[in-house]
Amino acid sequence: MDKRSLEHIARRFREAETRADILRKELAAAIRQADADELPQKDICEVTGYTRQQVRRIVLAGPDEGDEAAGPEPSK
Repeated sequence: MDKRSLEHIARRFREAETRADILRKELAAAIRQADADELPQKDICEVTGYTRQQVRRIVLAGPDEGDEAAGPEPSK
């Protein structure tokens, strides 16, 4: 692999990370809205693939902090 190819892949990876961050924030906002609309938490978990604990964390954190809570669940 040459330097140019590696730079191209690294740039694509950084762009994907940026898109993922934006989508994570959008999903957190959608989860909070679904909760406000009284959609059952069971349904939110089913659709998103998040655990109930993750959904609670997002909802309770609010719009400024909830986006960070949408990340993967920590290992136990």
